[in-house]
Amino acid sequence: MNRNISLRNGELVTILTKGNKRKFLSLRWILLGSYILIGLVPLFFLTSTMFRTVNSYFVEERKKELLSQANVISGQLISSDYFHNEEAWEEMQTTMLEQSQASNFRVLVLDSSCVVIYDTSYSDVGKTYLLDEVLKALSGNGVANEQPNGSIYAAVSVVNSASQVEGVVLISALVTDVENTVGDIEGQAFLVIGIILVAVIFLMIAMAHTFTEPIKNIINVIKKMSEGHLEQRVPIQNGVYNEIMDLALACNNMADKLEQVESTRQQFVSNVSHELKTPLSSIKVLSESILLQQDVPKEMYEEFLRDINSEVDRMTEIINDLLTLVKLDQKEIPLNFAETNLNRLLEGIYKRLLPLAQAKQIELIFEAPKEVLAEADEMKLTLAISNLVDNAIKYTPEGGKVTFLLDADHQNAFITVTDNGIGIPEDEVGKIFDRFYRVDKTRDRETGGTGLGLSITHSTVMMHNGSIKVNSKENEGTSILVRIPLHQSQ
Repeated sequence: MNRNISLRNGELVTILTKGNKRKFLSLRWILLGSYILIGLVPLFFLTSTMFRTVNSYFVEERKKELLSQANVISGQLISSDYFHNEEAWEEMQTTMLEQSQASNFRVLVLDSSCVVIYDTSYSDVGKTYLLDEVLKALSGNGVANEQPNGSIYAAVSVVNSASQVEGVVLISALVTDVENTVGDIEGQAFLVIGIILVAVIFLMIAMAHTFTEPIKNIINVIKKMSEGHLEQRVPIQNGVYNEIMDLALACNNMADKLEQVESTRQQFVSNVSHELKTPLSSIKVLSESILLQQDVPKEMYEEFLRDINSEVDRMTEIINDLLTLVKLDQKEIPLNFAETNLNRLLEGIYKRLLPLAQAKQIELIFEAPKEVLAEADEMKLTLAISNLVDNAIKYTPEGGKVTFLLDADHQNAFITVTDNGIGIPEDEVGKIFDRFYRVDKTRDRETGGTGLGLSITHSTVMMHNGSIKVNSKENEGTSILVRIPLHQSQ
């Protein structure tokens, strides 16, 4: 186990984590190995196959050459009747010897009984050659084959003018010259491939470094962020936009969000402390006033106790709203979706808040051109819309007007709450759903509330897979549009 100790928000935190025993394999070496496996190994196989093909080609050409030479010698033997003219035979032997030395092959002449009657090497004269090539040549088929010992036999028949086979010309040659030629080419080719291999490896290392170094920077930034340094950002290089740059931008966006969440959390803690501190201070002042005074009239006791009770109720309301928000955030409050008549829901809100509007001489209007049915949690949606209408009434001066309208298309229901009240400054419109945020901070005590109602409304609408849009101008009024899907996806 590894022990990590850190100090956060004044608290000593000890974290025990299991040691990571997994073997680390760098992406750089994975990329390099992949390049070699995919690029260079097939190249070596291709080169080897190519040279085997080249070697076979040269061997076949050598066979054709030797077979052609055997045919030439056979023609010469027939044309001058060398088999029966001793003087011409001696001249032919000299010619065959010169050709064999010039072309580096061995010539044997056999009679029809497969007995060697001439050999340019003079070693096998009088011997009998029962080779497949010789037998095929005696049957009238010229043939050239490669032998297991690395030589080539080319045999053709010697046919007289009466179409009688008088013998066979057999040429034997080693393929070492072919192998040497191909071997020289192959050696030079592999030398070039080796040089290319070294160059490619260095290039691949550089490319792997180019790809992995930004990823390492991103990893280092994420590690520092996990240690609490949320101000860290991945440096973005100007260049071609690619997936790595996209990853770096995503990492920076995540850091911005985390920093924003951390700032919001700290602000939230500060706001909670402030909101709870105010009623606690009031309770303390009221209770000390009673304790420090003697012969306090009963009426003053009752007044102070009523004030204390009011502050306790305020604290209770704040805590209950906080618990509701926490449960909404953690999805601990399940939504019970059911087909809901939104007309009836909004009519109930209208009837409930009408006395509050009338007390301020505010004209409260509800309009619904058609009946709208939607899958919703009736109780939670009622609370959310009530908060919007209630806020509109609170922040609309006497004699004002508040309207909420219900409409729908084939996919969504739309609820619009409009007032001609004090409005919201343009730079603060995006903050009204923040917790404890109040536009008119001077009216906190007058308007009441905890500053959490709109946050609860926003969370509830989001859990309904809906959206909220706000349009407002200071001193002119505010319009809030809530969109709720008619059917919730399961």
